[in-house]
Amino acid sequence: MTYRKADKPHNERNKLRQFKDLDDAFSKALQALDDPNNSLDIPTGPPVRSLAALEEEDTQAQAEGRHQEFTRRIEALLNEYGIPHAELTELIETLLEHGLWQEQAPAPRT
Repeated sequence: MTYRKADKPHNERNKLRQFKDLDDAFSKALQALDDPNNSLDIPTGPPVRSLAALEEEDTQAQAEGRHQEFTRRIEALLNEYGIPHAELTELIETLLEHGLWQEQAPAPRT
């Protein structure tokens, strides 16, 4: 039976060459990132939204929630008292014509 010896020096040289290639590629990538004339399109993730934009979104969401709650309550009252939408519209138009309707929203109840 013959004993075959592994090519350790050859295997080590191959690993060193691969490491050097990887190191060179990484070095080139870093240099490309530092280059001010770089035309690479590098993804950086989603844009960061400002605090003002987040607050505006929150305000809009709250307003939408209040509107939905108002609509739900009006519909419940109309159904409870059997008032058709047309009659409610007519009542509001009459109040507006005579200046008896406040167009300013009342303060929310706590």
